[in-house]
Amino acid sequence: MQITKDIRYIGVNDHEIDLFEGQYIVPEGMAYNSYVILDDQIAVMDTVDGKFVEQWLQNLQAALQGRTPDYLIVQHMEPDHSAGIAAFMREYPQAAVVANARAFTMLQNFYALPLEGCKKEVADGETLTLGRHTLQFVFAPLVHWPEVMFTYDAADKVLFSADAFGKFGALDTEDDEWDCEARRYYFGIVGKYGLQVQKALAKAAQLEIRTICPLHGPVLTGDLSHYLQQYSTWAAYQPETEGVMIAYATIYGHTREAAEKLAQKLTDRGCPKVVLADLARADWAECVEDAFRYSKLVLASVTYNGAVFPAMRAFIESLTERGYQSRTLALMENGSWAPTSARQMKAMFDNSKNITWLPTSLKINSALHPGDDAVLDAMAAELWP
Repeated sequence: MQITKDIRYIGVNDHEIDLFEGQYIVPEGMAYNSYVILDDQIAVMDTVDGKFVEQWLQNLQAALQGRTPDYLIVQHMEPDHSAGIAAFMREYPQAAVVANARAFTMLQNFYALPLEGCKKEVADGETLTLGRHTLQFVFAPLVHWPEVMFTYDAADKVLFSADAFGKFGALDTEDDEWDCEARRYYFGIVGKYGLQVQKALAKAAQLEIRTICPLHGPVLTGDLSHYLQQYSTWAAYQPETEGVMIAYATIYGHTREAAEKLAQKLTDRGCPKVVLADLARADWAECVEDAFRYSKLVLASVTYNGAVFPAMRAFIESLTERGYQSRTLALMENGSWAPTSARQMKAMFDNSKNITWLPTSLKINSALHPGDDAVLDAMAAELWP
């Protein structure tokens, strides 16, 4: 794939993977992106996952057309991007490995490679001239590892963005929609580091960018304002869409029944988007994605062993550890003899910022009773006046 006159794509697609990072379901696979800049001197941008190093080297050799690379630039040390470094060094021993100090420390921790004579350490803002192309290194710590840096090509106005602006999915699938899988990727993997993403976006705003080349997902071209705005919204922990997510944990179906009745009442009131999620059965990463996407969240849980049902507890922990904030929340609890889940769910958000709690909550005593319908009406009116 040709990105610009001098920049080629040399990445690979992975359809063997079932769980990315051991936890994210990726039915459409993953792309491990790598690029090469062909100039008077040649720079290779990152490597790929260990299972695909040989294929990647073949892609690189095809792009080089007999030439030899001068630099391997390491922007991010996760093994799905760094596992080919040793093979590259064996194949091209004269090339310099370019990285920052934190990356070199991690490189030794992962691979213990002999770097004498081929190590080029760079600082934030430092440049490297290849000929027509001048590369500027833009440190982006904790987006989402501490060693991460972007690389900006001033000649073609290309930002090599490491894991930022990435998404789940291989590049040889028919999925042309970016937002959903980019959102799930962002909140699952990067979401905890909103402040650091905002700082990185502020740096990127000083650059004229025409193309974004991430380490996962498609190369972004054309009008980039949508992608930049989405990242800005996500990093600021602001709701993206007006609507209500109802996340429930049920055992015998009574809590689900209450959640479904509330959803119908909200729809009847004209709420433009109502999302129901059975936390024990849904993809947890999609549930986290939706919780961050919508402006309001209802948590409905049975009381289990005197505590919050495990699926709900895990869901809330996934939100709070990622900085969940600036939302309106409502509570529904169920219990046959000692319902306590509402109080405990609320306490789990004690350290969350700007949480507004709905005045009305619902306590279900085993199953719904006639008087509960009025409470659901009140909840629906408060959620969607």
